[in-house]
Amino acid sequence: MQIDIITIFPEFFRGPLDYGIVRRAREAGLVKIEIHDLRAFTRDRHRTVDDRPFGGGEGMVLKPEPIFECVESFKLAPREERGPAKQSVVLLSAQGKRFDQKVASELAGLERLVLICGRYEGVDERVGTHLADREISIGDYVLSGGELGAAVIVDTVTRLIPGAVGNEASTRQESFFAGPELGGDALASEGARPTRADSTCASGGLLDYPHYTRPADFHGMKVPEVLLNGNHDDIRRWRRRSALEKTLHNRPDLLDEARLSKDDRELLAEIAGEVGK
Repeated sequence: MQIDIITIFPEFFRGPLDYGIVRRAREAGLVKIEIHDLRAFTRDRHRTVDDRPFGGGEGMVLKPEPIFECVESFKLAPREERGPAKQSVVLLSAQGKRFDQKVASELAGLERLVLICGRYEGVDERVGTHLADREISIGDYVLSGGELGAAVIVDTVTRLIPGAVGNEASTRQESFFAGPELGGDALASEGARPTRADSTCASGGLLDYPHYTRPADFHGMKVPEVLLNGNHDDIRRWRRRSALEKTLHNRPDLLDEARLSKDDRELLAEIAGEVGK
């Protein structure tokens, strides 16, 4: 997979791309990441990338010319043909669709991903409507620019590339994983990551269950006995219940989208009953 990042601060990415899974995936040739300095595509002696918006207003807006010229230099498929070509041009924008694990899985199935980092008060609207084929936001807040968002997307997508993580099953049982109840099988048919976990409990789109390691008794804080008895059915049920409990407490909105089983609903009713006592 190739990822191209367009930014006015190319030095920013020296740190985020040089550690952990992203570094190992680059060294293994699983992903090629290139950083493109937007100022290299300007034509004036001041290397101007921004301008005041028509109609007035506070702040500056990134101009369309250097962004278009940079993306066009990649020789991508036409905008309407990028889907079948497994290519996508993404504009990082506070107005974009919220980035989540399902979107990450879609992007991980691409052969080439272009990330345009917005800056200042925004980007000329023609970039979003005529050049990029999607706008993405990493959350409902405003950053100074798209660089941090791009780094988040690169890390999230890279770890979903086959071979990037040593134990691939681990990526299919983490928080927010788009399992079958969240449409994961449909994603798999479109070339995205596999969707079923083969461990004792898959996330299924919920928050992850708690994890414990040695020592079993640390300063009087003991590991739950169920995790020590070796009964995988009991462990699976405990992990599922714990994931449901944590999701209900921290992110109840996720429960609205999940297709919960009868057992899940019984566990939720049990949890709710204990909370109400």
